[in-house]
Amino acid sequence: MSPSSPLLPIPDSRLLALAALWFLGALALLRWPGGLAAWQFGGGGLLAVALADALAGSRRRGRLTLSRQLARTLPVGTWQTVGLRVGASAPAAGWVRDRHPAAFRSTGLPLFFDLAAGERLEASYRLHLTQRGPETFSGVDVRLRSPLGLWLIPEFLPVCDAARVFPDFARITQYTLLATDHRLSQWGILNRRRRGQGMEFHQLRDYRREDALRQIDWKASARLGKLISREYQDERDQQVVFLLDCGSRMGARDGDLSHFDHSLNAVLLLAYVALNQGDAAGLLSFGHAQPRFIAPHKSASTVNRLLEAVYDLHPTSQTPDYLRAAEHLLQRLGKRALVILLTNLRDEDADTLEPAVALLARRHAVTVASLREPVLEDMLAAPVTDFDTALTRAAALQYSAARRCQAARLRHGGISLLDVSPRELPVALVNHYWERKRSGSL
Repeated sequence: MSPSSPLLPIPDSRLLALAALWFLGALALLRWPGGLAAWQFGGGGLLAVALADALAGSRRRGRLTLSRQLARTLPVGTWQTVGLRVGASAPAAGWVRDRHPAAFRSTGLPLFFDLAAGERLEASYRLHLTQRGPETFSGVDVRLRSPLGLWLIPEFLPVCDAARVFPDFARITQYTLLATDHRLSQWGILNRRRRGQGMEFHQLRDYRREDALRQIDWKASARLGKLISREYQDERDQQVVFLLDCGSRMGARDGDLSHFDHSLNAVLLLAYVALNQGDAAGLLSFGHAQPRFIAPHKSASTVNRLLEAVYDLHPTSQTPDYLRAAEHLLQRLGKRALVILLTNLRDEDADTLEPAVALLARRHAVTVASLREPVLEDMLAAPVTDFDTALTRAAALQYSAARRCQAARLRHGGISLLDVSPRELPVALVNHYWERKRSGSL
């Protein structure tokens, strides 16, 4: 119902039950015709009472005040609590239903209230955010109970609020908490190499029993008359740049989120990890009309800049042009970087993908992160029971073999490849980043 539509009273179950009893009385007239006058009198009385109750109920409109409590920035793929504060200037009872964005699922609506004059009620419901971008809560629908409870009186309260749904930045908070407690293995993130065994010299210090012999600085030891070790740390001031496919394939869904949403979540998590290690993070999107480029930065605000740049991006119907994207990125990047291409590979991509990664690999370290489609694994695991399922299995095997051949060609060309499911992508990217940092190949 739109705000401009007529808000007519709605019969409640109590009125419907009374009307049903009155109609059942008509059946009794077949046996006792003398009761016709009483039946008509009862019908007239019920109609008069119902109309009077509807009129009294309509006068209850305008008694309520309502406000909504919710964060203005929310992470996609999560359940959030939305609060509603209801106040009444005179006694009122009924139900409220929030007009949240239609793409979101809710639990706990409608909310019941029964308020005395001047009383306030704070209630809440849960909302599952399944879509990114700017979203609007357009108002609240109210159903007021009439004094006798025969009618529900509809009322619309134009309580509008705006919110922006971002990629899942809640993962960053979880990562920080687990890292603080040294429990990252619960996420599947491999333990980092301990400090002192990285690639970049950090400082000299006294020798420790667990130090390797190659860490000993013999000149400093001779000068000071005791064993001195060199301490190393992971290299800093490097760059991680994400090449993000916004083409049609990234719209495939894994549960509530698309492959594109999973990719954005992984981008934010790895960007945060890289920034904490003193590296810079940047991004170039492609596969849509206006590519967006965020130059690599090391500042603390880089994650926020990435969030602002991508939160309203969605997969398009275009086919990705990898070669054009690679040329565009090379024009923007001067310093060597780890370029991570996030996409969903197909065997027909060879004509543009392989030249693109070869072009990038001349100046940069390149990793291709390809998202596997869980539905393919389901097809391969399903039993063959008839001709149709046999055809489905054959098509899935052929498609899987083509992907393996393409992956082999990329690896043969010296390109690192991650072939993972969308849910595994964030942790797989972080582990891959650590491996390249430790090996000095970033």
